[in-house]
Amino acid sequence: MTAFLIGRKVGMTRYFTEDGRNIPVTVIQAGPCTVTQVKTAETDGYAAVQVGWGDMKVRRAPMPKIGHDHKAGVAPRAEHREFRVADDEASPFELGQTIDVSAFGSVAFVDVIGTSKGKGFQGGMKRHNFKGQIASHGVERKHRSPGSIGGHAANLGTGPKLKKGKRMAGQMGNERVTVRSLDVVSVDPERHLIVVKGPVPGPNDGVVLVREASRLYKPKAKIAKEKAS
Repeated sequence: MTAFLIGRKVGMTRYFTEDGRNIPVTVIQAGPCTVTQVKTAETDGYAAVQVGWGDMKVRRAPMPKIGHDHKAGVAPRAEHREFRVADDEASPFELGQTIDVSAFGSVAFVDVIGTSKGKGFQGGMKRHNFKGQIASHGVERKHRSPGSIGGHAANLGTGPKLKKGKRMAGQMGNERVTVRSLDVVSVDPERHLIVVKGPVPGPNDGVVLVREASRLYKPKAKIAKEKAS
C-alpha cells in the first residue's frame, strides 16, 4: 500500500548515527490524516485517495467543506490533498480511516512536496545565475543586465515576440517544488515525526506533502525493496 501524509516542516537539525556520522536532516510533523474521499476508476475515471489534515474552527469553515468532511464522520479539516494511486490500491482505504507516520515504517525513500519561499521580483543574475556583463572599459551601469533578448524570437526563431520560456527577470520562488528520493532516517509514531536526510522546500511551519518515492534509480530501488521485505 502506498504511504502518503500531509504535515508541516518543523525545521532542520543534525542526526548522529551509531557509527558517529553527522547527517543534516529535516524534521517533519506529519499526520495523523483522515481519509475524506476515495476515488475509483469506475466512479471518477481514475483512482486516488483524498486525505484531510489539521483542525479548524467550524464557524470559519465553508459549508461545502463541512458537508464534505461530515461524510467521513469528522470535523472540517484545514488542509485537503489528493494522492493518485494504482487502481487496485484504492480499495483498502475507507472513509474516516486514520493514517499516521507508522505507514512509513518500512519505507526507505520519500518525495516531499512544498511551496518554496517567495523572493519577489528578481533580476536575471539572482534568478537564473547569469554572470552579467563584463566589468571592463565601455560598460556603464549595465553589469547586471541579462544582455540581448532579441536573438530568440517566437518558437521558430523569427517573428515579433520572444521565444516562450526565455529566461528573464521576474517573480522568484513561491512555486510548487518536489524533492525526490530523500532518505528516511527516523520515524517516531508517538510524536508523529518523520526525519529525512537533506533539505525540504518552504519555510518552517509550512505545509508539505510526504509520499513514498515514486521513482528510484537502481541502487536506491534495491535498498527500498530490501527494507520493504
